[in-house]
Amino acid sequence: MMPTARSARVCAAALVSTAALVLSGCGSANGAGSADSVSLGFVNGANTHFHTCLLKAVEQTAKTEGATVYSANSKQDAGTELSNIEDMIARSVDALIVQTVNVDALEGDIAKAKAAGIPIYLTSVATDDMSDVLGVAKVDLKKAGALDAGWIEKDAGGKDVTVGIVAGAPGAASDLLVGGFTGALPATAKVVANQPGMFNPVKAQDVAENMIQAHPDLDYAFVANEEMAFAVRKAFDAAGAKDVRIVSVNGTEEGLAAVKDGRFSATVANSAMTIGQTAVKNTIRLLDDDKTVDKIANIPLVLVDKNNVSEAPQYCPK
Repeated sequence: MMPTARSARVCAAALVSTAALVLSGCGSANGAGSADSVSLGFVNGANTHFHTCLLKAVEQTAKTEGATVYSANSKQDAGTELSNIEDMIARSVDALIVQTVNVDALEGDIAKAKAAGIPIYLTSVATDDMSDVLGVAKVDLKKAGALDAGWIEKDAGGKDVTVGIVAGAPGAASDLLVGGFTGALPATAKVVANQPGMFNPVKAQDVAENMIQAHPDLDYAFVANEEMAFAVRKAFDAAGAKDVRIVSVNGTEEGLAAVKDGRFSATVANSAMTIGQTAVKNTIRLLDDDKTVDKIANIPLVLVDKNNVSEAPQYCPK
């Protein structure tokens, strides 16, 4: 019987993985360090609520699957991401799971890992060329933005309206979200402001304060995540602009509560828990050459407003 691709790698890396566990003390899990154990490196992109929930899902699922996971955070910096990947390569992990900060920077990351014989599995975003990537748990971010735009179109009912955008940090997720949103807006919706909030609530509040001063008759705001959206809501309310309708992305417990009570008009739920679970399970199975696993796993998106809050998936592991 021929060994699987993973078993061959595990045999070669078992001693290295065991030594790394002794040095770092950060392994997870059932059977960790055994001959059947898989070692995974998880390179996260930032420290937002999304990223925290994603990390929790990766760690919990790895433990359930009997895998060892090492994690690092790139803090929205492409250079740090590359350094983190190099560190994981030095650990001789079996595979890397990467929540990238910048799709353009991935080319170098993938080349580094490929040269070391370590496959990369992506979360949230896919590259244009997936030939050198093990797989992806993909969130169709353009579609997410488009769903919010569709809600505005329906709500506006053909009237001329103004829209402000509080984007995230330039790069991967934010660019795709905003591009999908603006591309799907009706001709009757005019974007009067578009500024980055850098996925930082303090920055987003400052952006929103300036936005509402410049455009006091603003009708809608699209905000690239719910953490920023709460800060934007606070800024608008303080300026007496309580009627500005906010649409966002995430589907967190707090975000759904804000949809229920009217602070947000709509949000697009894309579960961080589902992304993390899918990434770990599919990485392990693809390493084992499981032909039943799709290389591209599309994460479900649900447009949530006050009429269907109960349909939103669980966002973060308990």
